Amino acid sequence: MSHEPILSWHGMTVDFAVDGGLHRAVDGVRFDLEADEVLAVVGESGSGKSVTAMASVGLLPGNARVGGEIVFEGRNLLAEGRSGFAAVRGSRIGMIFQDPMNALDPVFTIGSQLIEMIRCHHAGVGRRSARDRAVELLDMVEIDNPDRRLQAYPHQLSGGQCQRVMIAMALACDPQVLIADEPTTALDVTVQQEVLDVLLALRSRTSCSIMIITHDMGVVADVADRVVVMRSGCIVEEAPAQRLFDNPEDPYTRALLAAVPRGRSRDDSAGRDGGIRVDSRDRPDVDPDDERTTETAGRSPALLIKDLMVRYPGRRRRAATAAAVQGAGLRIDTGETLGLVGESGSGKSTVGKCVLGLAPITAGTVRVGEVEIRTASADVLRRTRSRIGVVFQNPTASLNPRYTIGESIAEPLRVHRGQHGPELDRRVGDLLASVELPADWSVRFPHELSGGQRQRVSIARAISMQPDLLIADEPTSALDVSVQATVLTLLSDLQQQLNFACLFISHDLAVVDQVCDRIAVMSGGRIVEQGDRGRVLGDPRDDYTRRLLQAAPVPDPAEQSRRRQRRLAPVV
Repeated sequence: MSHEPILSWHGMTVDFAVDGGLHRAVDGVRFDLEADEVLAVVGESGSGKSVTAMASVGLLPGNARVGGEIVFEGRNLLAEGRSGFAAVRGSRIGMIFQDPMNALDPVFTIGSQLIEMIRCHHAGVGRRSARDRAVELLDMVEIDNPDRRLQAYPHQLSGGQCQRVMIAMALACDPQVLIADEPTTALDVTVQQEVLDVLLALRSRTSCSIMIITHDMGVVADVADRVVVMRSGCIVEEAPAQRLFDNPEDPYTRALLAAVPRGRSRDDSAGRDGGIRVDSRDRPDVDPDDERTTETAGRSPALLIKDLMVRYPGRRRRAATAAAVQGAGLRIDTGETLGLVGESGSGKSTVGKCVLGLAPITAGTVRVGEVEIRTASADVLRRTRSRIGVVFQNPTASLNPRYTIGESIAEPLRVHRGQHGPELDRRVGDLLASVELPADWSVRFPHELSGGQRQRVSIARAISMQPDLLIADEPTSALDVSVQATVLTLLSDLQQQLNFACLFISHDLAVVDQVCDRIAVMSGGRIVEQGDRGRVLGDPRDDYTRRLLQAAPVPDPAEQSRRRQRRLAPVV
């Protein structure tokens, strides 16, 4: 690795003009990105890491005021102004954005967007040559059938495939620096692993430098050579990755690492049954079909699913139907949390929609309490839904931007219980207090809150009707680790108070390990394994479960390096 930095920030400041004043988002940061290096910049939302990345390529909004120096190959880009950034952006410095579905234009094919990128930065390149280069780039990022994929629209690709397209676009001009802003947020662990493999392979093949912006410390441990930790616009610590994880110096860094979910299964398996791992199939009190103990088998479950089948018709009249869920069976008792895990497209969210009556049930049983969802009348289904709380993945999308947070929380109480006036206001204040938000925040709008605060509002709305069942669909996937830890603790505390059953849908195995009593693993619409949390994660029976566990990054650079070497080692 060369000791000459390829990109440097010298005392850079970023201020935003807001309401007649200046708000400082980045305060005098100073660090380098060296050639052939992977540098991770970590911190919570609002720490200034993404603002630093956007400032590096001149993509901040018009109300931003940038000071200091941004030096690329000896040139101060800030001194050169817009022309300086335009000369290097895309061609010498590539950018991979956080949400590919928003970064890609939904009305143009993948091919047209890639070709436009290539021709924009390479004057004189013909359309045919640009198309050949686009196919080459898709092949480089390991997208199957690249020639055919050029005709696809973004919505026809998975999240991981769209992220690979974004990487291909960033590589279109063979840049010397890649800036990746949260490139794996909300991706499944296996897809995340594939995207990181692509980035590292590209670094090895092209010798480009990579700056990765992330809040996932497992990702940092997996790929980073060096780490910069930001808080409130300032750098609080900078160190090689191994040293930072082994011996963090700043209290904030220690708090970030302490907030990373590390799971309980390893500790449990070491202490349970004298340290000997017990296979539940050998225990006489366990039903091997659903692994329910005789103690709970006689109880009436909060949710019971048997032989669930969901099929969607094909696009054309004679096209074959597509099976989203095939023969799934689950049971959740009162006060219990079941984790439903699997990759995108495995069918786990469809199961949640079936419970709410929002997906067509082709066959099988879905019973909430004593109500059979498939055969319930519209009136009964409406009353049943009032007993089910839902926390969605994206609180920004699930909260009405025109409603205050008080109005959003009050809506279920107004619709289902007819509450109005001071009684409703008091209830909203109590609900805000239960999720540790001030009651006088009820007049604020969602955009005035952070992501973690908005998710708390979503939780308050979900528990407003004191539900018997809570469905949490990826509730922490896009949150910082510290905010995630707070939200998970909040959910656990509320469950103890209200004693609701919880269906926790997630792809994050560490989070599931932390909060769930039992786990069911889905693949291809089928539940391939389920049982006690410690048994499933500590002694998985199915190969798919083992692959999920092996793909989940852990916050330990040495362990991640060993895993990567084993995984990429040639098969003898």
